[in-house]
Amino acid sequence: MNRIDAFLELAVNQGGSDLHMVSGQPPRIRISGDLQPIRFRELSVQDVQDFLLEFMDADDRRVLDLNESVDFAYESEKAGRFRVNVYKHVGGIAAAMRVIPTKIPSLDSIGLPPVVEQLLSVGKGLTLVTGPTGSGKSTTLAAMIDYLNRTTRGHIITIEDPIEFVHDYNQCVVTQREVGTDAPSFAEALRSAVREDPDAILVGEMRDLETISLALTAAETGIQVFGTLHTNGAVRCVDRIVNVFPPRKQDQVRTMLAGALRLVVAQQLVRKADHSGRLVAAEVLINTHAVGSMIRTGNANKLSSAIQAGSRIGMQGLDTVLSEMVRNELITGEEAYEHAIDRGSFERFLSQGEAA
Repeated sequence: MNRIDAFLELAVNQGGSDLHMVSGQPPRIRISGDLQPIRFRELSVQDVQDFLLEFMDADDRRVLDLNESVDFAYESEKAGRFRVNVYKHVGGIAAAMRVIPTKIPSLDSIGLPPVVEQLLSVGKGLTLVTGPTGSGKSTTLAAMIDYLNRTTRGHIITIEDPIEFVHDYNQCVVTQREVGTDAPSFAEALRSAVREDPDAILVGEMRDLETISLALTAAETGIQVFGTLHTNGAVRCVDRIVNVFPPRKQDQVRTMLAGALRLVVAQQLVRKADHSGRLVAAEVLINTHAVGSMIRTGNANKLSSAIQAGSRIGMQGLDTVLSEMVRNELITGEEAYEHAIDRGSFERFLSQGEAA
């Protein structure tokens, strides 16, 4: 048992999502979105090195020395599995360790609408999960892959950096590849994956032009492709994909995206009104004929209206979801204001809070 395990076990037992270890400060746990210090002494440079280097292998240490940071997964016998980023800073080295739940949640328990499962059952096209860092994108993608693993028969390939959730064999053959260990890059792993008889491919992060281009091409051929982007809102997600490409190719990319896109889930984590945890607030964009036409003609700015008009088939806007959460007293008006796209419609909650 490594000494870090005691802190990780504490983080899990207190319902934390992350453990931070930085020299000159006590360890901290992120609970319901806020970093809380652990009752422990301030960590010296040597303390942090001793805690971290104890469980890092030679390859991790080499990458850290070369790139000033390294990502990998760590499994503690008592605390479970964690996504780890170790990085250098002015005071030495530090780490952020993300808790990976031992049980993959269902899509329903996450709080996504039933239409998501219905669209996953179609079995083709590009599904994107977007949101800021720490918004639960990896958990949602894991739930999607688990749903396919339980309900379909096929070959699922995941390409991740690092591998977070481990998917056991169920109805599907699941092949999980880690960038840096099993493949040199996302793009190279994706290029190889299309030749490995896949029914579904998960791309942990669509970071660059080559990866996005390969993902779009794979989705066009009928493979079910899943990916993530760091954007706020479904509209910005479409713009982000198109703008990665040079101007001379953007018309072609819009046409490809209009045909290949199936679903966008743009999510945020919002703090419960009673501060007992966080909930997913998700915007859902479905690629209907009208949505595809807007993407193809470069009118992504009209997608917000399409989402509002598509509520009958399961689309939902983020601000609408936040309003309903406030109405049901699940979150406060102030919390809704902080995460809203159109904050003006939530300003009345701020004035009420100030009056109170």
